[in-house]
Amino acid sequence: MEVNNTPVFKLNQPDDQYKFLPLPAPTGNYPYHLNIDGIVPDPPNQKMVFHMAGDTGNVKPDSQVHLIVAEMAAQCNVANEENRPQFLFHLGDIVYHHGEADRYEKQFFKPFEQYPAPIFAIAGNHDSDVNPISAAPYQSLDAYTAVFCDTASRPISFSGGAVRKSMVQPNPYFRLKTPLANIIGLHTNIPKYGMVTAEQRAWFVNELITADAERPDKALLLCLHHAPYSADTNHGSSLPMITLLNSVFEETGIKPDMVFSGHVHNYQRFHKLYADGIVVPFIVAGAGGFDELNAIAIPDDIMYTNKSELFDDVNLKAYRDREHGFLRMSIEKQDAGLSITGAYYTVALNNGKGIATLADQFTIPVSQKQADQLMYS
Repeated sequence: MEVNNTPVFKLNQPDDQYKFLPLPAPTGNYPYHLNIDGIVPDPPNQKMVFHMAGDTGNVKPDSQVHLIVAEMAAQCNVANEENRPQFLFHLGDIVYHHGEADRYEKQFFKPFEQYPAPIFAIAGNHDSDVNPISAAPYQSLDAYTAVFCDTASRPISFSGGAVRKSMVQPNPYFRLKTPLANIIGLHTNIPKYGMVTAEQRAWFVNELITADAERPDKALLLCLHHAPYSADTNHGSSLPMITLLNSVFEETGIKPDMVFSGHVHNYQRFHKLYADGIVVPFIVAGAGGFDELNAIAIPDDIMYTNKSELFDDVNLKAYRDREHGFLRMSIEKQDAGLSITGAYYTVALNNGKGIATLADQFTIPVSQKQADQLMYS
């Protein structure tokens, strides 16, 4: 079946930006940096390996997240220390369908109890949403903040006695500083296509500028929950996120090496060629466990359109829309400079056991000046 090889917009979507909810007060100091030192013992400075996955939450007990976590944990336990992932960066929607504290034990702590490494996370729209009929009233991101934005690492009262303690991210949007990469995590709130305040946008501009100053010794990765570009039949692309990124990239003259998102329940890898010759991969990895997967739109589907100048020079290079999966990323320092390699694994149940299969792989050098000459696999 023929599918779109460009992103799409879903037609006739109502404006739901009224769903936006204010963020809690930061738990750390501006500019909301978190150094990985002390969280990952002796973080590597030659090769860093880590996982990425989004939308792992699920209300069903037979969720695929258990298979996903088992395969990621197996990769963390390999004998070769150089190839052992040091952490997971979660792309949001940790729990469904609202961000209540009582969702976390079954949807996060229990499934991830076998994952041996630290977990960082941006919040998704479901993590941020508030259940209006909750028996215990709460504010947006209360539980997320307790789990991921604590002031000190400690046991969590609603974890069901889990060994995993709270993370100490300074804010829902923050920068994770590592020896080989700066990872900027945005908070895109509750509306279906995301929303970012002027205050967060100003922070983002400053973070791009200061992180760019550390290139080429460090890669620059951007993570946000709502996918800017997507060809799926549930969400489609996010006009607010495309507009945000385009305006910030134009204002600063800076683009990240890669952009990662969740929200859409499948895997997609787009390459966007900008007017200055720079190519940036936009990767959707939102098939981390939620039972419903999102198919790629077919070209003649009247509910979607790919007719937009915003999609010029944006091409879908790879996708998987029928299996759950996760990303294994590695950043390696070589004689020619840093290179980033991504490997996407799909996971399926076979004879009672989860089997991970390499479904897509790509490598790019961290060299913006040569990006227009790259050949992407």
